[in-house]
Amino acid sequence: MADGKEDPAMFTSTSLPSDPRLLATVTNAYLGTRVYRDILHINGVYNGAVGDTHRADIPSPVNVRMMVPGADSLAETFTLNTRTGTFSHVLQATDYGATHQIYAHHSLVHLMAFSITIWRSAHTTQPITVQLQTPFVPKSQDLDLNQGPDFQGAHYIYGKTWVPEVDGGPCPTVHMLWTPVPQTLTLRGEEWERSWEFLMAVAESEEEAKRSYSEGLALIAAGSLHSSHVHAWAMLWRGCCIDLDGPLPLRQALYGCLYYLLSAIPPRGNPGFLFHGISPGGLSNGTQGEDYWGHVFWDQDTWMFPNILLFYPEAARAILEYRIRTLEGALRNAQEQGYKGAKFPWESAATGREVCPEEIYGAQEIHVTGDVLMAFEQYYCTTQDQKLFREDGGWKLVDAVAQYWCSRMVWSEEEQCYHIKGVMPPDEYHYRVDNSVYTNAVAQRSLNFAADIARDFLIPVPEEWVDCAKKIKVPFDAEKKYHPEYDGYSPGEPVKQADVVLLGFPLMHPMSSEVRRNDLEMYEPVTELDGPAMTWSMFAVGWLELKEVQRAQSQLNKCFSNITEPFKVSCVSSPFLCRHPLFPLLTCSCLSRITRSSLRFNPALPNDINKLKVTGVSYFGNKLKFTIAKEEIRIKVIESRQDPLAPPLEAVLEESGQRFPLREGQSISIPMAAGWIQRSSTEIF
Repeated sequence: MADGKEDPAMFTSTSLPSDPRLLATVTNAYLGTRVYRDILHINGVYNGAVGDTHRADIPSPVNVRMMVPGADSLAETFTLNTRTGTFSHVLQATDYGATHQIYAHHSLVHLMAFSITIWRSAHTTQPITVQLQTPFVPKSQDLDLNQGPDFQGAHYIYGKTWVPEVDGGPCPTVHMLWTPVPQTLTLRGEEWERSWEFLMAVAESEEEAKRSYSEGLALIAAGSLHSSHVHAWAMLWRGCCIDLDGPLPLRQALYGCLYYLLSAIPPRGNPGFLFHGISPGGLSNGTQGEDYWGHVFWDQDTWMFPNILLFYPEAARAILEYRIRTLEGALRNAQEQGYKGAKFPWESAATGREVCPEEIYGAQEIHVTGDVLMAFEQYYCTTQDQKLFREDGGWKLVDAVAQYWCSRMVWSEEEQCYHIKGVMPPDEYHYRVDNSVYTNAVAQRSLNFAADIARDFLIPVPEEWVDCAKKIKVPFDAEKKYHPEYDGYSPGEPVKQADVVLLGFPLMHPMSSEVRRNDLEMYEPVTELDGPAMTWSMFAVGWLELKEVQRAQSQLNKCFSNITEPFKVSCVSSPFLCRHPLFPLLTCSCLSRITRSSLRFNPALPNDINKLKVTGVSYFGNKLKFTIAKEEIRIKVIESRQDPLAPPLEAVLEESGQRFPLREGQSISIPMAAGWIQRSSTEIF
């Protein structure tokens, strides 16, 4: 699906952006930094109490800049290779060159490394020297660092964070080993090429740091440290590949979108550490006062999670396990506000207690609790992983969220329905409103899911859950046939971001096409043009649902204003590396929606896309490949790990009811029309 000869996965520039926030990042699920930044961060390591909690800044020994002083006519390039998770800086003269590569090892998550390679391109015998500038100082405002004895040639520091997140809570300890970096490196006259490799290991125990460093040294000695990292990325892309026949900038944006997200997910198998979720800016951001201070909130559960789930259910499970581990904090949050059950924090760090610096959001933007449970519902519907719910704490969380929503509602004698009062909707221009349509709809969905899963597990369903779900008010104007954002909303009032339009997706709240259209037309002209990055993709999704391709294209074009050059960082006021405006288009507009019994599709391609290929979609242990063209959809089961006794999958066309069996290794071709994938009730021959 080439558009010219340029590789859409390689982002190359002859200069760096003037704004350092837009530099490329190198991260894995445990460690992360921006290139040429003097600090790095660790997943789950925060310093500061509640509203002051932020990612602990850890001094970075891999912040090195390569130079050749006094050289004339040097060509310089900077490249982020999203296929290999590697950033490189190349200096090229007429008779020699030098390459600096840096990466966070994807599978050996406690390791970051960089290499310097110098080579000759002409028959000369002059020594070639490159200078390495490193401003590294082993000090941090967030850790009480101490120097330990060298280990296998590496320097060693360790220390605890200064302030726990909650009174009496733990202060994590960080241990770091790194190869000393010289000021210069020289290729001697008799040498044609030489490489030097530098290693850093970081962990929360001395034993793990030393074990990881030793493993890294052994791989360096075998010449396979970087190649093992490249192999891990190749396997990652094998399970999640998206490409399209369309404009190069869109293809590049897709690769950038996926690179920053895939960088943040745990590797397959045992990652060797507890995963603490994904913040909007990833691990490369989150210092005090920056990018929500590294906190996790609804972005993870609403925008990132569905994409991770559809490709990597194991990584999606790790996100849910983080929410389960922080359930005790959520229970305390609800109790302190006078409610039952669990109220998840608007901004979360290590404990599940509210850590948002501004109290109003933590107190009022309660829809996040429903967003968390929606992620659990999507996971259950695509995996049927009952162990997570029966044995690993999932049911306890579901039950606690249902209790919270019931205790948060009040009965209105006048309207004969339940109200939720005094909230802030996703549209943060408005606060202390009653009956936010999004909040109430997501609460209703939470209660319906809690009741459904209780029935599956033969647990008695509390009558209160059913009653509250049935009788909660979801504001609707029957005369104008649209959803007011909240009680008392006046048409034409400015809106900060996508809010009511989220009823259609991701909530999939029942409504007619007429109402869906009216919601889009009511809110599109009054929504803040420069608001959060996800807004216009949500309008694009809505218009694609209605087959209004031109209007969808217009909204899609707005998304690109947030994607910066040259490294495709999505940025409004902060870098949103892991929350990308193209995410909803990946999971919905051209592909599928998760329901209790099926994976639904109703694709519509924007005009400038002729074909879309999505490889690796996971459903009930099967891996699927979709090829979507203007007139047809091809579906293939490329791998099946489902229980051999489980029914096979089939595709069903909505209008005709025609069914197509899906067997491993075989493709089917169906018209470009609405339908779904489900487990078949009977075998088809």
